[in-house]
Amino acid sequence: MIPDQVVEEVRARADIVEVVGEFVPDLKKSGKDYKAKCPFHEDRTPSFYVVPAKGFYKCFGCGESGDAFTFVMKKMGLEFVEAVKYVGSRCGVDVQEVRRQDPEQDPMRPLLEANAFARDWFTAQLWESPAGARARTYLERRGVNREVADRFGLGYAPDDWRGLREAAAVHGIGDDVLLQVGLLTTSERSPEPYDRFRDRIIFPIETLPDRVVAFGGRVLDGGVKGAPKYLNSPETPLYHKGEVLYGLSSARHAIRREGGVLVVEGYMDVVSAVSAGLDNVLATLGTAMTPEHARLLKRYTTQVFLLFDSDLAGQKATFRAGDVLLSEGLHPSVVTLPPGEDPDSVAQSEGSDGLARYIDQALDIVDRKLQILEERDFFSSIDGVRRALDGLLPTVRAAADPALRDIYASKVAERTGVRPETIQDELRKAEAAPGRSGDPSARRPDPRQREGRGTTPRIGIPALGPERQLLLLLVKDRSWIDRAGELIGSVDFVEPTYRVIF
Repeated sequence: MIPDQVVEEVRARADIVEVVGEFVPDLKKSGKDYKAKCPFHEDRTPSFYVVPAKGFYKCFGCGESGDAFTFVMKKMGLEFVEAVKYVGSRCGVDVQEVRRQDPEQDPMRPLLEANAFARDWFTAQLWESPAGARARTYLERRGVNREVADRFGLGYAPDDWRGLREAAAVHGIGDDVLLQVGLLTTSERSPEPYDRFRDRIIFPIETLPDRVVAFGGRVLDGGVKGAPKYLNSPETPLYHKGEVLYGLSSARHAIRREGGVLVVEGYMDVVSAVSAGLDNVLATLGTAMTPEHARLLKRYTTQVFLLFDSDLAGQKATFRAGDVLLSEGLHPSVVTLPPGEDPDSVAQSEGSDGLARYIDQALDIVDRKLQILEERDFFSSIDGVRRALDGLLPTVRAAADPALRDIYASKVAERTGVRPETIQDELRKAEAAPGRSGDPSARRPDPRQREGRGTTPRIGIPALGPERQLLLLLVKDRSWIDRAGELIGSVDFVEPTYRVIF
């Protein structure tokens, strides 16, 4: 924490005109105040005012207002403490944090310290050990230089079953803590703990700079046959992957500056894009886009460009993510890459200019859906139009912005030939259907309710499908539970009943 008197000293010394002027170059004096076009919304005429006598700013167009700290927090995506430090550094105040006098120690502190130790150990293995030579060669071949590697804190887990465990023990970090954060694991065949990550490039996952909550590992080319390409930390007290975005801690300033974010699927996609010169890039962590992800993004921007793989699975993930983003008030666009390519391969072969060209050609998510349906000749038959409409309406319905929803409905009506009134009726019916939030009939039956004198809960369990098959496997062979926990979380389940069982 920062003492109140230090915060007030920074506030008193800070020149808000100078702070704002760093980000708003067209800030001009107007009487006693200053004005410019607002940096927080598209402003045709200057409606953004800075009042130096009172130390605050106000936009009469969008309503944004605050002091120097608020401005820096919103413009750069900083937390309050970081904002105070940033402003203090520009007005000559040395801002030092002091430890909060809490009667109880933070229970997460040992876990964070274990992760911080592991990150430093993995980094040392990459750059200082002979065993890291293969990993260094791999990164060099992928175009990742030392500067980019250090930015992401990349490391290497040697091909050793107990290397990290033994190194941590020397520093007093016990197995219980390492198991809690997922750095060690066990199995029925090997009840003694061993290192989870072995012979892999390591990607620390941060929620804030220097706050490591988890790790991802990528197998090196020519690694163990049958091993998954990516291995992730399981969910832990520190880490819930449906709430964390890889690369956000280092990309947040660039996202603010660029006014948009590029969302990709994997760690190497992020690192390769940054190596190619694109800084406003981040990734979901082996899971689908969640409402929590979307709300996190909304702190920094509303413009989201989706750059998922070009295969069918990537296409489905793109549209699922788009619907989630729309429902949280963001505006997703789809970047289409050549068949068989992903952001990493495009960055490797075409560099930043190549990636930028595809981003410039991005289409709004509904426009992209219409384009795909056109390419697949859905609009040449009545049955095709009906099926196209079934695929389009969920995205129209997902839009939280009423104006955007109307625009989408008009586009769909124009292309399908279905009257706008009919489309609006379809949307209203879907909203009122059982299972939709806000509809009293959508409430799930209480599992404790019984039908007659029977004992079977009145919950419908879907028939066989991949979610059910996975659960059956986990029940029959418990050795798969750890593996499943590394690759997926409960948020990946569509069926609520299976989510609870998992």
